[in-house]
Amino acid sequence: MDRRVVITGIGLVTPLGVGKDKSWNTLCCGKSGIGRIQKFDPSALKTQIAGEVLDFSPQDYMEPKEVRRSDPFIHFAIAATKLALEDASLEVTEELSPRVGTFVSSGIGGLESFCKNVVEMHERGPSRVSPFFIPSMIANMAAGYVSIYYNAKGPSNCTTTACAASAHAIGDSSKIISRGDADVMIAGGTEAPLIPVAIAGFNNMKVLSKRNDEPERASRPFDKERDGFIMGEGSGILILEELEFARKRGARIYAEVLGYGMSSDAHHITAPSLDGPVRCVKSALRDSKLSPDQIDYINAHGTSTTLNDANETQVIKEIFGPRAYKIPISSTKSMTGHLLGAAGGVEGAFTVLALVNGVLPPTINQEYPDPECDLDYVPNEARDEKIKIALTNSFGFGGTNVSIALRKFDG
Repeated sequence: MDRRVVITGIGLVTPLGVGKDKSWNTLCCGKSGIGRIQKFDPSALKTQIAGEVLDFSPQDYMEPKEVRRSDPFIHFAIAATKLALEDASLEVTEELSPRVGTFVSSGIGGLESFCKNVVEMHERGPSRVSPFFIPSMIANMAAGYVSIYYNAKGPSNCTTTACAASAHAIGDSSKIISRGDADVMIAGGTEAPLIPVAIAGFNNMKVLSKRNDEPERASRPFDKERDGFIMGEGSGILILEELEFARKRGARIYAEVLGYGMSSDAHHITAPSLDGPVRCVKSALRDSKLSPDQIDYINAHGTSTTLNDANETQVIKEIFGPRAYKIPISSTKSMTGHLLGAAGGVEGAFTVLALVNGVLPPTINQEYPDPECDLDYVPNEARDEKIKIALTNSFGFGGTNVSIALRKFDG
């Protein structure tokens, strides 16, 4: 069985805003969502800036007692799923429920809950550890909560593949529908990593920008002056449906998932390789039955680290040859920061919106050309350009790679 898979709903909770329209409009204006951290006093940290979700109240989506019992990464997923289902005008009825699955991934899970309970244990003893500690911490509980809240009784899963986690969720969900195991999948990712120990850990790996005095200019993918990535938080959820099911219920269809590739570098836990991503993108093209000449746009992994950006540029050149210079490429992390396990869900949504709206989001902070990064990164301003087929890339620690091919739906 090889059923076509389409995207009918988008839910976004990002540093650019809560909701699809607010996030997209802020993105297209080239406005950064990065600022000094407000959740806690970051003064002791080398990096004191991040992409925080502001003006968000989990009580708008969950009962107050459930908010207290669960981690922020779950709150973001519940909210983004509600927004995505509303956007798709989809009600999960009892009859439909067994055919609706959840695949909500996270690179880390409930890190804030983990750290709070470790401190409680250390300072006040074992009896002070919350009975909700484990179910608020384990990474699959975003998918679990989503399935419970929205009555989705079909397949449920969670990948924890670092920065590729939610791209794996979207790709694997498309295959679940394609082979007939579900008609609808709630797919994407969520992350809430903004706590001091996480930032300190990345700082000591020397991968975060320390441009604290210029937060909006700190994330600068492909720019010669880049000095590391910026952490972000939030959630991106897509509603995937089998094409005929979506048509039968009269759904508005944004785009079609054409194919999906994945690979492992088998190279290094953090340093990228050329071989792994090249094989991954080629796999996505093969799965989609596409030639490189058919790709109109790429939403890059584009982290703003020295190694990744140069490597991804070389990957694109390796696959597309001289045509690489003609393909527009965006790194939306220049405005959101890096949402880790949620990045693929958010960037998948932005890629769909670029296809639908005929607008390519910019890569901001393109000020100083880097000879190693000399492609068209849609510098600084959004571009009106009708596109039909796009790739979105996600590469993660451990050498895990994902590329997804999407096509604007035209009937």
